[in-house]
Amino acid sequence: MDKLSSGSARFCQRRRQLLLAGAAALTPFGSAPFAQTARKTMPVGALPVTCNLSLPIACSMVTAAGGQAFEFSKYSGWPEIKESQMAGRVQATYMLAPLAMDMVDKKIPVKIVALGHRSGAVIMVRTDSPYKDFKSLRGKRVAIPSRFAVDYLFLRKMLQKEGLTEKDVQVVEMAPPDMPAALYAKAVDAYCTGEPFGAVAQRAGYARPLSMTRDEWPLYICCVLTVREELIKSNRPLVQQLVNHVLAAGQWLDQSAANRTKAVEIAAKPQFFNQDVNVLKFVMENPPDRVTYGDLRLIKPEFDELMAMSIAAGTIKQHIAFERYVDESFVKNASAARVTFAT
Repeated sequence: MDKLSSGSARFCQRRRQLLLAGAAALTPFGSAPFAQTARKTMPVGALPVTCNLSLPIACSMVTAAGGQAFEFSKYSGWPEIKESQMAGRVQATYMLAPLAMDMVDKKIPVKIVALGHRSGAVIMVRTDSPYKDFKSLRGKRVAIPSRFAVDYLFLRKMLQKEGLTEKDVQVVEMAPPDMPAALYAKAVDAYCTGEPFGAVAQRAGYARPLSMTRDEWPLYICCVLTVREELIKSNRPLVQQLVNHVLAAGQWLDQSAANRTKAVEIAAKPQFFNQDVNVLKFVMENPPDRVTYGDLRLIKPEFDELMAMSIAAGTIKQHIAFERYVDESFVKNASAARVTFAT
């Protein structure tokens, strides 16, 4: 492991330990699977990334009488969110699709009940770099968020298109918020990640996209809404309400530019992403379909492709039946939730 990967790993491990210790101290319900459903709001774990933009909207929607509101529970990394859902501290999360598949393969009782978005990943290089295609990245350092991230599969897909493999580049794992600074300092030559961490460097003027999923992989999916099976068995109406909110938020997001502007104003708040609203707005506008949210269906051939790519990459060891990790019933039975916000 090189120094950059080793340093990132040590940092993530320290952060994970602190987060888990804090969660244990602050969670009054311990790891009881369903105690959270008695709260006034139900926490839904997610990272502050624009792939998850539908969640702040769903959490901000005025809930109809008799319904339960949802709370954005912010995490800083995939290991933390995975461990929290495995322990039952949070019942629902926006999770990496391959990571959810792997959890099921390891007998963790979770189901994917909806998509979180489509597209939204970019591969960034410095504006002043000579890189015009992936062949020019041969031997260069390329950062990815995780081997389980679909961003990693996107990188592999683009390398294969040029007749290369990941062995032709130096792949390092790095937390996405650290990637723009690493590119600026020339600690890496390129990075592949979800937004807004590509837009951060692009808007600052020192980076440009080498490739975007909206151009190369239009049906790209990465983050999915995942819930524990115990919650499905004990409270199907609550899971259905959550899916209704998420789907309605996604459709609302794609209806107009004005809705997207409103969405990033909400998401930029401290209780959600706590990010620069202008960076989030840049993601929504450059181009407008950089990330999309309107079609959050669970389509088996798309997951089969993702499964095959994950097996080829070595992140998933064996084929897992679609029905083992997906519950389509909530998307199929979804009813329109009204997207309104408190004044």
